Amino acid sequence: MVQLIMNNYSAKDVEDAKELRLKGKTYSEISKELNKIIPKSTFSYWFKGLVLSPDVQDKLSDNIAKKLIVARVKAVEANKEIRNKFRNSINEVNLPLSKRIIDPTIAKIALAMLCLGEASKSTSRSGFYLGNSDQRIIVLFMKLLRLCFPINESKFRFTIQCRADQAIDDLEKYWRRVVGVAEGQFYKPRIDPRTIGKPTKNSDYKGVLRVDYIDKKIQLELESLANLIYNQAVSL
Repeated sequence: MVQLIMNNYSAKDVEDAKELRLKGKTYSEISKELNKIIPKSTFSYWFKGLVLSPDVQDKLSDNIAKKLIVARVKAVEANKEIRNKFRNSINEVNLPLSKRIIDPTIAKIALAMLCLGEASKSTSRSGFYLGNSDQRIIVLFMKLLRLCFPINESKFRFTIQCRADQAIDDLEKYWRRVVGVAEGQFYKPRIDPRTIGKPTKNSDYKGVLRVDYIDKKIQLELESLANLIYNQAVSL
């Protein structure tokens, strides 16, 4: 490896640096060829008044632009690595906590909080429902329900709410795979009339799946738990 010498500049160093600059070399390239660490301020002083040809100026601009691109790529990769390490450290802390979700008591609290934010709160229905475009919310809702209560699978009903230009058959196949239930439990899809003539910009959008569960008792139990948790939290 080349050993760089610092703060030991001769008149020859100055002349060699100028000659290299006139050839279109960057500061870092000149330092490497002279085998010295030379600050940018020193180069600027040496090259003051140095006239570069248009071709050399173009070459320098191209070199600098390429180096900036490389530097940005390295910076993005370095930041990505830092973020990944940070996420991994957080995951290590949270993993033991996440495994507690298999405890029905913990699961019921999580389900109550999920329903507090996402589920319907109608008092006139014989059950309740939750709708979301994120399949994770749908899967979590159904998994927690099954973990916390003796669920009757025939009481599930599903409705796809979508845009006018979406392929309904494809959406139904997608959501049936997500929830893993029979085709007969899907109601007729609901198309938003406001979207007629307006193309869907997000090709990954699968509409909203509404999940109804026909059991008023479970709804009331979850609403009660959510309210009690809220009262405990605000009294802290």
